[in-house]
Amino acid sequence: MYVTMMMMDHMELPPMPNGDVPLHMLNGDAPQQVILVQVNPGETFTIRAEDGTLQCIQGPAEVPMMSPNGSIPPIHVPPGYISQVLEDNTGVRRVVVTPHSECYPPSYSPALSPPSHPLAPPYIAHPQFIPASHTAYYPPASPSDVATQFYQHRLFYPEEIIPLYAMSSFIGREEPYCKPPPKKQNNYKTSSACSSTTNGHGKSHGSGSPGNKRPERRSRGSPKSSDPADQQGEDHNLETRRVQEMLSGMGRPQVSKVQSRSALVSWARAAQGDGTPISCGYELMLTDKGSDGKYRVVYSGELLECHLTDLRPATDYHVRVSAFCNAVRGPFSEPATFTTHCGPPDIPQAPRLSHRSKSFLSLQWKPPVDNGSRITNYILEWDEGKKNSIFRECYFGSQRHYKVVRLCPGMGYTFRVAALNDIGTSGFSPEVVFQTTGSHPQLPPAPRLVKVGSAWVTLEWTRPSGCSQEEPITYTLEGQEEGPEFHPKYSGTDVSCRVEGLRRSTQYSFRLRACSADWSTGPSAVLVCKTSPEKPGPPTDLRVDDVTSHSFSVMWQPPEDDGGSGPLTYILEITEGNSRESGQYKIKPATKKNLCVQTLNLPPAACPPPRVVGHVRHKEVNLEWASLGVEFSVEMFKVEETLEQEEVYRGRSTECTVGSLLPGAIYKFRVRAANDAGYGPYSEATEVTTAAGPPGQCRAPHVTMSSHTCAVVSWEACASSGADISEYRLDWGGDQDSLELVYSGTNMFCQISNLEAASSYCCRLQAVNQAGAGPHSELVTCRTPAAIPDAVQGFYLQDHIDAHHYSLSTSLSLVWEEPCCNGAEITSYTIAMGDRLISTGNVTCYVVSDLQPDSDFQVRAENAMGAGAFSQRLVARTRPLPPSPPRLECVAVGPQSLKLRWGDGSRTQCSEDTVYTLQMEDRNQRYIVIYRGPSHTFRVQRLCESSRYSFRIQAVSEAGEGPFSEIHTFSTAKSLPPTLKAPRVAQVEGNGCEVTWEAVPPMKGDRIAYLLHVLGGRDSEYKQVFKGEDTTFQLSGLQWNTDYRFRVCVCRRSADASQELCGSFSPASHFTPCRSDLALAVETSSASAPAAKAFGIASTDGQFATMMVVGLAFLSFLMAFILQFFLVE
Repeated sequence: MYVTMMMMDHMELPPMPNGDVPLHMLNGDAPQQVILVQVNPGETFTIRAEDGTLQCIQGPAEVPMMSPNGSIPPIHVPPGYISQVLEDNTGVRRVVVTPHSECYPPSYSPALSPPSHPLAPPYIAHPQFIPASHTAYYPPASPSDVATQFYQHRLFYPEEIIPLYAMSSFIGREEPYCKPPPKKQNNYKTSSACSSTTNGHGKSHGSGSPGNKRPERRSRGSPKSSDPADQQGEDHNLETRRVQEMLSGMGRPQVSKVQSRSALVSWARAAQGDGTPISCGYELMLTDKGSDGKYRVVYSGELLECHLTDLRPATDYHVRVSAFCNAVRGPFSEPATFTTHCGPPDIPQAPRLSHRSKSFLSLQWKPPVDNGSRITNYILEWDEGKKNSIFRECYFGSQRHYKVVRLCPGMGYTFRVAALNDIGTSGFSPEVVFQTTGSHPQLPPAPRLVKVGSAWVTLEWTRPSGCSQEEPITYTLEGQEEGPEFHPKYSGTDVSCRVEGLRRSTQYSFRLRACSADWSTGPSAVLVCKTSPEKPGPPTDLRVDDVTSHSFSVMWQPPEDDGGSGPLTYILEITEGNSRESGQYKIKPATKKNLCVQTLNLPPAACPPPRVVGHVRHKEVNLEWASLGVEFSVEMFKVEETLEQEEVYRGRSTECTVGSLLPGAIYKFRVRAANDAGYGPYSEATEVTTAAGPPGQCRAPHVTMSSHTCAVVSWEACASSGADISEYRLDWGGDQDSLELVYSGTNMFCQISNLEAASSYCCRLQAVNQAGAGPHSELVTCRTPAAIPDAVQGFYLQDHIDAHHYSLSTSLSLVWEEPCCNGAEITSYTIAMGDRLISTGNVTCYVVSDLQPDSDFQVRAENAMGAGAFSQRLVARTRPLPPSPPRLECVAVGPQSLKLRWGDGSRTQCSEDTVYTLQMEDRNQRYIVIYRGPSHTFRVQRLCESSRYSFRIQAVSEAGEGPFSEIHTFSTAKSLPPTLKAPRVAQVEGNGCEVTWEAVPPMKGDRIAYLLHVLGGRDSEYKQVFKGEDTTFQLSGLQWNTDYRFRVCVCRRSADASQELCGSFSPASHFTPCRSDLALAVETSSASAPAAKAFGIASTDGQFATMMVVGLAFLSFLMAFILQFFLVE
């Protein structure tokens, strides 16, 4: 377990997600301090509320807690753990719970442990940072500490599961320190209900338990506590802050003697405000990840300088220093930055071979790290193949490859490479040897046989002539077992090989191949050798046959493994044993297994006749005889019949019971004895007569069916078994378990009646005499013939019927229950409706159509045997007829709609519940419903102009759906052409103008024409000046300075020119022709009379306008004069 708790003075909590300020939980006059409990992964932190409930927090988590009085409470830890108070240079104190054997850096002193003063008031855990968890917890060390333990908390807000956020805003960046290695912790487990603990103290619920006492809390605004322990803690905090202020004056360290891989860092001694030095230690931290990167401690001691080594060339470093005294650490100084100098390159890797031949080697190498200065050249050295460790330069340049030429074939050369930059030369790479290819050697000699075994051979060979001793050669040994092909047995560089897994006494052929990286030879001469044989195995299947009193035969099979040596010789050994009755011999045919054989004895003499023991029964007799041998055989034969003898017993006992005899019969028995030599002669026969017994088993009776309800059973006489039969008993039933006695007497037949048709029955017969009842005969089964079906039952009317296929007014659905078929499957049913007969087939439901009201019905079943009786009479009434379709007509026609109406608009003929269904034919010639409701009119929208549509209508009421009406076809009208925009008018030469308008495309094949109207001068109505298909028109002969209005409309002409539809006119366009100055100067007075008359109208208008202007000006002048006169006066 490793839990870290940090305590920070006068720190504010981060803002809550909902904007609440959690500091309202503290007393107003108490110092606000935060203890941050850090729970590591796999650990559990548990706190107790005032009501006794537990809150378990599973790590990883950080729980801020409030300290009302600013003191550090004691931490209750499990056995084997200790708590230490550590404080860093930022004033943050940590309470660390660790195993007793763990140690901490020297900058932290374990002397600052929690004081042993009385416990402070309980800490308050902030509710926003307590996740809801229910895991194991660690209870306090003693029951007396339960009331005031650190794990208690008081929640003023509802608990929520909110993840930690913005914790770094008040925790601050914390520098890493040497953390002890984790150790195996003890498992302190409790039950899920937290009812037991490992230290022997459980959760108490009694009224006198200290765990239920609630600590006394002072009210809000009460004076601070004057506890001596609290005062001592405050003094300690003041001393810690004073030391931190003394250690906060560290300046930036100085860096000197910077080299490529080393530097000297020095710093000034920490001093007080008056310049007095302070005896303390220093800690130097270094990073190469930037000023905000992760620092690592490189020095900790009392010296004022540190020599840094093992640095990387051309790298930026940052260093900072801090001072510490006892367990108090000051803040870090500002970081100092320095850059190491460039250095020679690193040692490159060994060159590698890319190509080779007999006279050249091509080498390549990779560039090493340049350490801040670009590599300019490479130095390649070799030993010239002399192997004397003396190298000479063979290449100097910037390339990373080189081809060494004029070399000897089949010879090895050693190379190494170094890199060079502006700073210096790196060390040489590891040495590497490469060899040129040589000439092809001769064929290798044939391998030699060194040693041979039954399953292996050892071979050796020599190097082929013509190849150097330094060149690596790979040898491949091939062997031939069966067939002409050789298979590899060995491949390697050794000159000897042991080939295993061979068969004994078998001839093998071997040959050798040699190859290197540049050449390979053919196969050598063939070596033929043979493996040695092995010892044969022992003979198998040793057995003895034909043993008599004076001889026997011994046989065996050849051994499974002959050792590969060919024909075998067998040795049979025999020894005579000691026996009084017969000879005993031991046989050993060249094997470790011995076989004991004993010759047979002589058979025994004839036994005395067997004797009857006890009373003779009607089926069995007990016999016994004298013992003259080891095994006995008893034979039996009947005196009255010439039957062969039957062996009834074979065994070692001297008595037996012979069963399965016939009552009142005469039998003879004889016995013989046997030993190892065989059976002796039979004894004289003993005659035995069995007693009378019950009758024997009767033969199966014969059953004859006279009808489907009557059967006659007859049987033959049964054997008497020594006594006359007194009666016969007949059992009859549906199955073997339901047999009952139906007849008892001396007759040889019996009649049984009242049977069911097409039913299975069984019977059996039994004979009885004065000795008892005999066994039953075999069971005889029979079946009565089929008959006509029974009368139909359960004939009724079904309420539901498929209205889509049948009319409810003229159709009824009849349902009945299937009657008993009496053994023959029902083939059909017949419905009688007065004199009308309807055959329905093998169904139990049928819909009768075309009915009249108040009809009566009967039904009967039929099978292969005939028709059954009719059922009871059923009277049913049909529903009223559905309504007829109304008359459909079109009352309004539009280009995109049709208004349809049906009926006369009154509801006298149809009831108020009548619903009408209007359908229209779609493009796929299917009718779809477009309206369903009680209304008598409907407007069909979104139709196409000048198109034909088909409709049909149907009326639906409570009686059902009526038939559809005839198909009615209606057509939509043509739509009017669109309205154009105002035409555009432009003046042309003279007193003419040109009028243009937009074009309209043809509408469904109809041509488009345009009408142009003009209104000018004093005309009160528009006049048509153009009608045609053009979209422009020029008009001349207009009057100067006269207002003209133009408008245009579109006309739609049908293809047959029988109809012409004109749209509405466009907005009017105004135009006034104006005369230019040049035209006024050139105009002559020899105008025609009509022209003069026309322009006279214009002159009169001009004079009238002039008079109006002069009059208005005079009136204005007069009014101004009058106003001025009255105002001045």
